Order: sequence, then C-alpha cells, then structure tokens
Amino acid sequence: MSHPHPELGPPPKLPKGGLRVTPLGGLGEIGRNMTVFEFDGRLLIVDCGVLFPEEEQPGIDLILPDFSSIRDRLDDIEGIVLTHGHEDHIGAVPYLLREKPDIPLIGSKLTLALIEAKLQEHRIRPYTLEVKEGERENLGPFDCEFVAVNHSIPDALAVAIRTGAGMVVCTGDFKMDQLPLDNRLTDLHAFARLSEEGIDLLLSDSTNAEVPGFVPPEREISNVLRTVFANANNRIIVASFASHVHRIQQILDAAHEYGRRVAFVGRSMVRNMGIARDLGYLKVPAGLVVDVKTLDDLPPHEVVLVCTGSQGEPMAALSRMANRDHQIRIVPGDTVILASSLIPGNENAVYRVINGLTRWGANVVHKGNAKVHVSGHASAGELLYFYNICKPRNLMPVHGEWRHLRANAELGALTGVPKDRIVIAEDGVVVDLIDGKARISGKVQAGYVYVDGLSVGDVTEAHLKDRKILGDEGIISVYVVVDSTTGKIVSGPNIQARGSGIEDSAFASVLPKIEEAIARAAADGVAEPHQIQQLIRRTMGKWVSDGYRRRPMILPVVVEV
Repeated sequence: MSHPHPELGPPPKLPKGGLRVTPLGGLGEIGRNMTVFEFDGRLLIVDCGVLFPEEEQPGIDLILPDFSSIRDRLDDIEGIVLTHGHEDHIGAVPYLLREKPDIPLIGSKLTLALIEAKLQEHRIRPYTLEVKEGERENLGPFDCEFVAVNHSIPDALAVAIRTGAGMVVCTGDFKMDQLPLDNRLTDLHAFARLSEEGIDLLLSDSTNAEVPGFVPPEREISNVLRTVFANANNRIIVASFASHVHRIQQILDAAHEYGRRVAFVGRSMVRNMGIARDLGYLKVPAGLVVDVKTLDDLPPHEVVLVCTGSQGEPMAALSRMANRDHQIRIVPGDTVILASSLIPGNENAVYRVINGLTRWGANVVHKGNAKVHVSGHASAGELLYFYNICKPRNLMPVHGEWRHLRANAELGALTGVPKDRIVIAEDGVVVDLIDGKARISGKVQAGYVYVDGLSVGDVTEAHLKDRKILGDEGIISVYVVVDSTTGKIVSGPNIQARGSGIEDSAFASVLPKIEEAIARAAADGVAEPHQIQQLIRRTMGKWVSDGYRRRPMILPVVVEV
C-alpha cells in the first residue's frame, strides 16, 4: 500500500495518455469531498462539498476545499458531477461558481434541485444537465456512466468515468440496503457489468469500513419511531439532517398514524422538504404539514416539530432550544428525537445539546439509547461483497478519516487487490493512473479555506489561534504615550484587561516593571514604537506567566508625541 509523505513536491507534467486524480477534500476527514480528474488537458470535477467547523475553529461558518490548484485552469473544466445532494458533496459549489458561473453541473433530479435552490441564494443561475442511472454522457474526453446507489438521500449516483487511460469508478456515498424505502437498490448488476469491462481504479466510500457486518435496513427505524410516538404525551421534536428525505418520510408516517400535525423549523429544512415534496420524493398526506406559527393553536400531544441541529451545530434550531435562545421553549414532558449518527468530531457538541435539553425536562431519544438511526454508508461486510463484485485493478479509499481509509484498504487487500495497487492518499496528493497502475506522483496545495460571514479565505490558521487564545485566556491591552525623540514615557502605562481572570488591582505591581523597561530602553537610544511594543509584550507576558501561569493575548499600543 502506498501512502503520502511530507516531502512530496509538485507533480510532474502528466504524461500523454495518463489520467491524473487529485482529491482536494474528503480524505483524512468526513466532509469537503472534491476530486479533480485530468485527462488530455481537460478537467472533470466530482463533488464539491463543505466541511463543518469544530470547536477549535471559533467563528467559522464553513470550510471549503482549496481551489488554488485549479484556479488558473477554470476554462479547462468540462463540468462538476454531483453524486448526491448532501452538503458535504454540494455545499462548496456556489463558491466555485462565483469564480466561473458557467461551469456545467451534472447530477440527478433531486441533487440538481437542491443545489439550484442553494445557488439562487447566491444569485447564480447555473447551467445544469440532469442525468439518471443507466445513462451515459460524454463530457469532453470523459465518458461518464451513472449507476444507482442507495444512500440516506434519494437519487444518489455512482459514476464510471471512461478515458483513454482506463475506467475509474467513484462510488460516492453508498450502502447496500436490500429493503430501501424507495425500492431503489444499489445496482450491483451494473457494477458487475463494469467489472467485466475492467475497473482500472475504484474510489470507494470508507466511512463505515471499521464497522463489521451489514447496515440494517432504513425501514427498521419505523417500529422504534412508532413506539416513541405511542408513549409521548407532549410535543415531539425531531432533529435530522435537512436532506434526509427517507428519515423525514418515516417521521411523517408516524405523525399521521398517531394524529399529530408536523411543522418544519429552520430555513434549510423548510426549503429542502418543500423541494422533495414538489418533486414527489416526499409523500405528504393532505393537512399533515402546517406552518410553525399555527402550532400554538394545537394541544401539545398533537404537535411534531422537525428541525436541524442533530450534530450540535451552535446556530441550528435544536442547539438554540437547548440554550433557551429560540422561540420554541422546551418544557418538561417534551420528547426530543435525534435521528442521526454522530459525525466524528461532533460528539462533545451533541452531548452538550442533549444535556441542555434534558436540563429543561425533555426526554431525549438518541442513537445511544434507541435505534433511531441507521447509517447511510456501507459497513465492512458490504464493502467486501462490493469489492468481490467489482474486482478493481487499483483501489483508492476515499471519504473518511485516516482510520477509515486504512480499514478500507485492508478490506480491499483481503479481497485480492494487490497491496502495491492500493493507494492511501490525503487531500492534495496527486495520483496518476499510467499503463494501468495507480501511483502517487506529487502533491498540490489543499489546505482549509474558511468562510467567516461574508469573507472567504481571509481567515487563516493564525487568526484562529488568536481567537482561541482570546476565548481561553482573554486579552490585556497596555497603552503608553512616549516622546518621539527620546522614547521616554509622556503618559501611562494604562492597562485594560478582558477575560484574563486577573483583577484590575493586581496590575499595579507590573506598572513599575514596564516603566523601568521603557526607561532603560530610552537610555539606550531605543525610541522606535515597534521595539517598545515588543518590550512591553515581553515584560507583561513574563509577569502574567510567572504569577498566574496564563498566556492571554497581550496588545501593546504605543503612541508617539
């Protein structure tokens, strides 16, 4: 098995007849999925998603793939193939289309409807090409065939990309539910047919590669939901992904059975479920769904609220309910269902929300105490079965953290893929398929690009470090006025502190130290403001560290007169 190392430099020019695969996101992480394929001077992109921030990224709204390696080649892009409509696969499309709005988007009906609604908010009208399973489209030198796969959202597709260098199959996110709610199975017959033709490189979903066995059918959740609904005497609040149409369908069915009305809460939930209903993917009995504003007129035992926030996102509806920062107030006797899994990295945020809801008297039902979620990703048993059907000549695990990628690679090896043909890469690592063999050839820039409000890419890791220091340790500002000629103090120093945990009166003991340091520097002829600032920072920093074992941000301000 080959894997990257830090010494990798830029890749050489792609040899004629070779296919280059560059993942810009989704490897070593759950989210931000984006892969660029290059053949004969043209580019094809598969997926363009976002990653959601964690606690150590304060103030960040979204994390995008780094487009810098393709920014000067936007005219070479034949299109963006979207495998399905989850945010971690489509969420970054608006930011790429800002740079070139006429890049074609290729996907299934529901996927395109979801991205078109998102692009409308960005005032972008895209060029789209709707495709279905079984269809083939020529996108420049890329001959793309689309294959039905089952996932936790309708209309998911895998894509087989034929080029002069061979065939690459991207599974997208998939599982092999044998009893899907929409009767749309992962098309194993199509994968077997592709296998007979010869799959030269398989890019396979790794999310559940560590989990043994097979994923239970989605429909098994129905009986659990019915039990919860039967025993709930007050309002029921369900948190789910805003695109999990199958899960919401089961909530609607249970609500209808038990005589409850349903209201969607949150812009993305209202928008996505409206799209799914209009396109026929969501079956809604007449009169079942009502506006949230009408709920006050209904008794609590007839109410179901469906909202976002199942991952503990701080601005989502459920988190705000837990923090008493939402118009919907949790009261004793309410039942809250978290109908989702825990995405790695979100555990603390989710349990914080659960504790907050429990504090206000809610009965919280989650994956840890009831079977209210099944995964949308193939487990180890399914992956073994899948590899035995596909028989790939080369394997590249994608979509997962390092442990998932490794586990997936081991499964591939067990089914007979030669270890020297299994490539474990990471974001930015370039893999070339030449003469039927996949190998690592270099690395391009593929760091995090942060969205903070209206700014994209302006916030750096250094800014996040400063924010973390401010949040954890506070800030101490030191103001001093000095003579521009002599460097001697004219006024000050004055000290102001916020969040440092140090009483204002304590700073009296450090003032003489700062004055003495500045006087000593002035005697040595130091009068330049930047040098005086550094002197103040060192003096104050040592005092705080020695006396309080803290490291607040120290902001010296030197004014010359």
